Amino acid sequence: MKYYVVDAFAEKLFEGNPAGVCIMESWLSDGLMQNIAAENNLSETAFAVKEGDSYRLRWFTPAEEIDLCGHATLATAYVIANYYERDAEQLTFQTMSGELVVEKKGDLYELDFPSRMPEEFPLTEQMVEALGVTPVETYVSRDLMFVLESEEAVQNAAPNFSKLKELPDGVGVSITAKSEKYDFASRSFFPKLNVNEDPVCGSAHCNFIPFWANRLGKHELTARQLSKRGGTLYCKLEGDRVKIAGRAVLYSIADLQINL
Repeated sequence: MKYYVVDAFAEKLFEGNPAGVCIMESWLSDGLMQNIAAENNLSETAFAVKEGDSYRLRWFTPAEEIDLCGHATLATAYVIANYYERDAEQLTFQTMSGELVVEKKGDLYELDFPSRMPEEFPLTEQMVEALGVTPVETYVSRDLMFVLESEEAVQNAAPNFSKLKELPDGVGVSITAKSEKYDFASRSFFPKLNVNEDPVCGSAHCNFIPFWANRLGKHELTARQLSKRGGTLYCKLEGDRVKIAGRAVLYSIADLQINL
């Protein structure tokens, strides 16, 4: 089986978030897909099968299947558009989070995802101890979201991953602040899914985009994830949907040797 690794939300190789991609003719068992994702040990491995005019798409972390993943969706669209359907300008995916559309715009791939405005949430001492910094605001959607006082605080944060894993709320933890060069900056952590820091998290921007659009009074924003690899996202808020665009760079094409 062909296996691709693509750096998503990357302007160049070794930037952005690497995702594994497997385009298959039929589904493997859930257990086998989970084993492949664990063996790959990337934050997500995407598996897709064509069904009619669209693709069924699923995402697996090294620990479990997840309901929404932006960078692996972008990576999957890149692989299909470059190796399976070279004339495709728009791709439709059926997922656990409903129908997702990716539109190719030059060298950008624009994701159409659900907007998830986070709700205010009480801050606890356990959260502060896990983060290693006191946030100025606390919110929750699928993940916990903390607003820090500055972009520098986001960049320099050194959370305790073991303590983040013990937090009772949220699948992951994201921190964010207004940026000087971009509109906002962020970092995302998913130790509960065996991913301490996600280099660029598209799904977290389903929360960030409506929040910062409302806070800054603008519907088009440029975001930067401040992980070691880093990544740039071009964002729009359109009603109850968000548009998240980025570039992608192919790192490798391999053959998985799996005897069924």
